[in-house]
Amino acid sequence: MFEILTVCTGNICRSPLAAVLLKTRLAPLDVVVGSAGTRGMTDSPMTPETVELAHALGVSADDTELHRARFLGENHLSSPDVIFAMTRDHRREVVELAPSRMRSTFTIREFARLADSLTDHQLQSAAAAGGSEPSSRVRAVAAAVASQRGLVLPPADPADDDVIDPYGRSWNTYQVSASQLDPAVNATVRALKLAFA
Repeated sequence: MFEILTVCTGNICRSPLAAVLLKTRLAPLDVVVGSAGTRGMTDSPMTPETVELAHALGVSADDTELHRARFLGENHLSSPDVIFAMTRDHRREVVELAPSRMRSTFTIREFARLADSLTDHQLQSAAAAGGSEPSSRVRAVAAAVASQRGLVLPPADPADDDVIDPYGRSWNTYQVSASQLDPAVNATVRALKLAFA
């Protein structure tokens, strides 16, 4: 088994959408995907717009109905093998809570961008060096992706590593947010599945 945590602000839009997409697309791997918010709206469900987007992207109603928001605490950060924040500010807040997690915490778009710079063979070799345990293999892949920081050119606009917050905004903004998140999830899934190829 391996574990992923996704993080945003209220834990009702971006991070739960990322979590259910990752869970759906990483099946049938033995993965636990959780989410939390730096100012989580505790026990709130996903917004109706987020639920609609999740269903359109292939997530089951059961997975969206189960979600209840959590306020991110230091206790949530010790066990995940990799942590995907929705923005650079969320990543900073995670690292402030748990400095030891710096190399295994990324914005999800940053992880996708860095992972795309590595070949399938490089990612598989990193996983193999991690050993036989799923958790160790995923951590080794995350370390290989983190090693690309400073080697891969950053985006021209640093905000391109963020997923915009649609909360309280138009349906169009929700769609833009999902259009930023969806390809990043796909690139992330590619890298993590290669840990087990």
